[in-house]
Amino acid sequence: MNLEIKTIKGYLAKNPVAICAFLGWNDAGETASNVVDHLIEVWDATEIGSLDPDNYYDYQVARPRVRLTDDGNRVIDWPTTKIFLAEPPGSPNPILLVQGIEPNMKWRSYVAELLDIFDDYETSLVISCGALLADAPHTRPVPVTTVASTPELSDILDFEPSAYEGPTGIIGVIQDGATDRDIASISLWAAIPHYVSSPPNPKGTLALISKLEDLLDISIPLDDLVDESRAWQDGVDELAAEDEEISEYVTRLESTVDASDLPEASGEAIAREFERYLKRRTRD
Repeated sequence: MNLEIKTIKGYLAKNPVAICAFLGWNDAGETASNVVDHLIEVWDATEIGSLDPDNYYDYQVARPRVRLTDDGNRVIDWPTTKIFLAEPPGSPNPILLVQGIEPNMKWRSYVAELLDIFDDYETSLVISCGALLADAPHTRPVPVTTVASTPELSDILDFEPSAYEGPTGIIGVIQDGATDRDIASISLWAAIPHYVSSPPNPKGTLALISKLEDLLDISIPLDDLVDESRAWQDGVDELAAEDEEISEYVTRLESTVDASDLPEASGEAIAREFERYLKRRTRD
């Protein structure tokens, strides 16, 4: 199989793309939800709608939060799912950004309502971002797996087909619903170290954003994310150095990763990183 990640720009024409992430089971270390938060900020996205939280959330599980405004008034923020519209520079496609929490109930109704919004905007592709805990050393590139919703789409985009069977989260249900409506759907999964799972994980977020850049063939502003990723790794290095058992465990993980034929170390990956660097230089 050719390990080069193919761009989907030609496949999408000029129809909108939807990028989704959900706090909860799909989002180890809040790695994926921070991707959408970052895109909303750097693309100055506009909120265009939200789902009624009363229909989908158990407030004893996902509790509303009280905050004080600048003038001292108390405001309640209810757990919900918001949809934003962005028009990134250099992209022929408007992009819908879905920021939410995995619902506690009525998943099929939730997905149907979300997909109705995608249909209203004639969305041609749904990209869902997730993160999972894995035996991955923090000192190496974060592995990101790309999964297409159907074998046909895997063939078109040259992705490895998924053989996973087992429990699924809201991302899996969205992919299934999108397929029923003939909307192409893929998911990106970052594997982050299980021994350092507390949020945030800027290195994992950066890896997902880099994969989005490859797929959409656009340059995404990173702001402080690169520095935050380096600081995160330095901090984990210090913690690991203080615990001999963890240090030895990380060394074993590194040996396993280094012995495998990783796409991250391939010539194609190096070429993509150089192209991304040149695009940023041109934009700046």
